[in-house]
Amino acid sequence: MAHANAPSPHLREDETRSKGEASVRACSRKRLPVSFSSIITVKLASLTVMFYICGTAMTQKNFDVAVSEFAHSVGLLVRRVRSAGASSHGLSWTESAVMSRLAKDGPATIADLARAESVKPQSMGTTIATLEEAGLVERKSHPTDGRQANITLTAKGVAVRKDRRDAKLTWLSQAIATLDSKDQETLFKAGEVIRRLVEK
Repeated sequence: MAHANAPSPHLREDETRSKGEASVRACSRKRLPVSFSSIITVKLASLTVMFYICGTAMTQKNFDVAVSEFAHSVGLLVRRVRSAGASSHGLSWTESAVMSRLAKDGPATIADLARAESVKPQSMGTTIATLEEAGLVERKSHPTDGRQANITLTAKGVAVRKDRRDAKLTWLSQAIATLDSKDQETLFKAGEVIRRLVEK
């Protein structure tokens, strides 16, 4: 005979089902576990993208800096070579530039020379007067405009130009001689690259 206080079999079954459903709902609310290797993979992928972006930016920045430094170095070399030529006869930078232009382009008026060197005609007139006094240039009548005069190099001016060119090469040769053979080879190869660059 069943005990009067014993729970009904149907009641026990309902309680068991309710507890099971509650467990399922609780589990469904929990996040599924993520493996440590998956986390590392995601992190590494993110870092790779970041390093690629930063690396690209840094590479461009380094390139721009290298170009700027290269231009500065070339400018220093050009000025130093010109200075070596100018100092051989005590010529100023502007005086040397004027003589070089006259040797390259031929006779020119003071106005033409002033425009070419980006200076005022009055300043160029002073430069020409100094060169004329030293016997390096002379004035000749303009072929089409009687109001103007053409400035040309004298025989002395041509000789001084040659001395200046020799002085430049002498300084440059002596400077390169102080480098070791490896640096000399690198420098000469760079010269070939520079020539190709400017001839494009």
